[in-house]
Amino acid sequence: MADSPLLRAIRPAPAPAPKHPALIAHAQARAASVQNRIADHITAFAGSMRFVYLHMVWFALWIGLGVEGYPFGLLTMIVSLEAIFLSTFVMISQNRADAKRQVLADQQWMTVKEEDVQNEELLDLSRQILQLTKEVHAAARADGRGRPTDS
Repeated sequence: MADSPLLRAIRPAPAPAPKHPALIAHAQARAASVQNRIADHITAFAGSMRFVYLHMVWFALWIGLGVEGYPFGLLTMIVSLEAIFLSTFVMISQNRADAKRQVLADQQWMTVKEEDVQNEELLDLSRQILQLTKEVHAAARADGRGRPTDS
C-alpha cells in the first residue's frame, strides 16, 4: 500500500545509513545505549515537518477551542518548557555530530600515519635503488667502458 502524499509530507525521511566503516561501528556502539536511542528518536521527530504540523494543529485547537483566555499563560508556559527540553536535544544532536566527526578524523589520522610509514619505506627503497645504481656505474667505470655491461 503506497503512502498518501500527506503522509509522505509529514513523515520524516529516514537518515541515510552510514557507509564509512568507522561510522558504522560508531552507530552500532551508540545504538547500544537506550538513552542514545531515545535522544535520537526525539531529535529526529523534533527536526521534522511532522513536529511543525502537530504544533500548528495544537496551537490552532488551543486558541480556537478557547482552552484558556488571552494571553494564553498555560500555553506559553508549556511551550517555554518544551523549548528548554528541545534546546537540550539540539545540544545532544550537536554532540552526536561532533562525535561522528571525531571518529572520521581519528580514522583519517590513522590513514595518514600508515601513509607516512609507507612513504618512509618507499624513500628507503628509492635510496637503495640510487645506491645500487651508483655502485653499478662505479663498477662499469672501473671496468673501463664507462657504461654498465650487458650480461
